[in-house]
Amino acid sequence: MATTSDEQAAGQHYLVCGIQDCQKNGQFYCNDCHQPMCEQCKEEHRKSPNNKNHNIVLYRQRKHRLPTEKCKLHPTKNVDIFCRECNTPLCLKCFLGKEHKGHEFDDLEDIYAEKYALWQGEFSKIQKYFLPTSEDLKIDIKEDVKEIKKIIETIRTSMKDEAESLKNLVDEVTSEKIEHTHTMEKSLLQMLKSQETTYNDYIKYLGKMSEKFQEYLSTTNQKLLSSKILKLKTIPETSKPVPPVFTPGQFNRDDVAKLLGRLNIPNTEPEKRKIHPMEAVSTPMKFTEKQMEQGKEKSDMKPTLSLSSSVTKVREYSVPDVNNAFHVSADKSGRLWVSDIKGNLVQTDLQGNLLQKIKTSGGGEGYHTATQDGGLIYTDKDEKKIYRITPDRIITEFIKTGDWTPLSVHSSRINGDLLVGMITDEEAKVTRYNKAGKEIQNIQRDNQGQGLYSLPHYITENINGDICTSDWNKRAVVVVNKSGQHRFSYTGQGSVFCPYGICTDVLGHILVCDTDSKTVHLLDQDGGFLSVILSSQQGIEHPHAVCVDDENNLYVGQLNNKVTVYKYLE
Repeated sequence: MATTSDEQAAGQHYLVCGIQDCQKNGQFYCNDCHQPMCEQCKEEHRKSPNNKNHNIVLYRQRKHRLPTEKCKLHPTKNVDIFCRECNTPLCLKCFLGKEHKGHEFDDLEDIYAEKYALWQGEFSKIQKYFLPTSEDLKIDIKEDVKEIKKIIETIRTSMKDEAESLKNLVDEVTSEKIEHTHTMEKSLLQMLKSQETTYNDYIKYLGKMSEKFQEYLSTTNQKLLSSKILKLKTIPETSKPVPPVFTPGQFNRDDVAKLLGRLNIPNTEPEKRKIHPMEAVSTPMKFTEKQMEQGKEKSDMKPTLSLSSSVTKVREYSVPDVNNAFHVSADKSGRLWVSDIKGNLVQTDLQGNLLQKIKTSGGGEGYHTATQDGGLIYTDKDEKKIYRITPDRIITEFIKTGDWTPLSVHSSRINGDLLVGMITDEEAKVTRYNKAGKEIQNIQRDNQGQGLYSLPHYITENINGDICTSDWNKRAVVVVNKSGQHRFSYTGQGSVFCPYGICTDVLGHILVCDTDSKTVHLLDQDGGFLSVILSSQQGIEHPHAVCVDDENNLYVGQLNNKVTVYKYLE
C-alpha cells in the first residue's frame, strides 16, 4: 500500500520525530512547519517565540501539505496563493505583478486543507455508509430473490397438486361412468340373448312340425283324410334394443382454468426497503494541542487511549506441551489458549500453568478463537469440522464445512458471528456463520470477479466490522468491509512480506506479524502503515502470533514455546 512522504521518510520502524537527529516516535505534527514531532520536541518547539502561534495537533489530525505545483507563467516558482477576484492559483511572482494588484487573496494551502478535509469526509461517507449500506441492500435483495423463488416454487407445487387432484377426480368419475356402460351393455346383451333363445326354441318347434307334415304327406288318402288339421304357431315378436347415447360435457379451457384456481399479484403497495439514516461520518476533528490539554484537565472525562511513545514488556512465560506458539487466543477470564504447528492446543493461566490440552489436526494457522461466553471454537482440517468447547470444558461438534477445509476462525466481539477462512484445492473464501452455526455470508471475489483470497490462514475483525485476513500465498493482509466489499490490501514495507498472526485493538489498529523481517507491523484502520511496533530491539525473535486482550495487553507468540506480553497503549 502506498504511504505518504512523511511515512516513507520515517522508514520502516516508526514515524520519526522530524526535529534534527531525534529518533523518537513523532506522534504530534506542526501544521505550520509540516514536521512530525515527539512530545519532548513539541514542548521545545512551542517555547520559541517564533513558533508560539504554530498549530500543533496529533499526527493523525494533521493538515495535509499542499502538493508541489509549478506556476505555468513562472516555471521556477511554486503555486501557493489563490486570487479570489480571478479565481486562480498564483505563485509569489504573479502575486506581486500588476495584473492582480488590489485583489483579495487566500493561502492556497488553507484552501487545499479545507478541500482535502471535505474530500476525505465524502470518501469516508462512501466507505463507511454508502458502500456498506448499498451492499446490505444487495444482500437484502438476494434474500428477497431466495424468498420469491421459494414462494413461486410453493405455488407451482400447489398448482401441480391441485391439477393432480382434479385428474384423480376426473379419473374416478370416468371410471364410474365406464362401469355404468358395462352394466348397460350386460343388460342389453342379456335381453338379446333371451330373444335369441326364443327364436332357437321356435326353430326347434318348426322342425318338429315339419316332421309331422312330412309324415302326413306319406300316408294313404284314407288316413290323411282322417287326421287332425295341424296349425302353426305364429313367429314370436321381439324388439330391437335401444342403444345408449353419450352426450359430451359442455366445458372449455376457461372452465378448467377456473376449477384449478387463479394466480395474480395482490393490489398492494410495495413496501419500500429500509435505508438506515447516515450517522455522523466525517474526518477526525482537528483538535489543537491547547484543546487537548484543556480536555485532559476535565476530571469527569475518562482518559482516551492512545499509542504510547514506547512499548513496554510486561511479562513472559513458557507454555507447557507446545513446541512453538503459532497462535494465541486470550479469553475474558485472562486465561490463554496457545497452539503449535503439530496440532497441540493447550489452555494455561497467566502463570503458564497447564489447565487443559487437546490434540487437533491444526498447524500453522489461527485455527482457534475465544468466544464471548468464555468458551473456545477451533477447526479440524482433516475432519473438515468446527468444534466448540464450553466454559465447563464440554467439547461438541458445531459445524460441518463440507468440501471446504477450514483454516482460520474468529469469534466476533461485535455480534458473536463466526468468521472462517477456508480453502479447497482450487478456491479460497471467508464464510460468516451466526451464533447458531447457520451460514449467512460467503466472501470470495471482488467487484471484478477476481478471487480475494488464496490461503487465508489467520483472520480477525476490526471495530468497524472490517474483516481482516492474513493471506500467506497473497503475501498480503486483505481487508473487506462487513458486506464483503474489498477495501484495501496491505503488502508490507519491504520487497518481501510474509504475513502470519493478525489482530486488532480498541482504537481500530491492525497488528500483523511479518515472519520475513521478524517484526510486528502496526497499521491504522484504513491500512496506513504507522510503525514497526515490535522488532528485535524489544527482544522479539520470530513473532508468529498476536492477540490483544480486554485489558489492552498485547500477547506475542514466537517460534519457541514462549509468549511475551507488552503494553503499547496508554
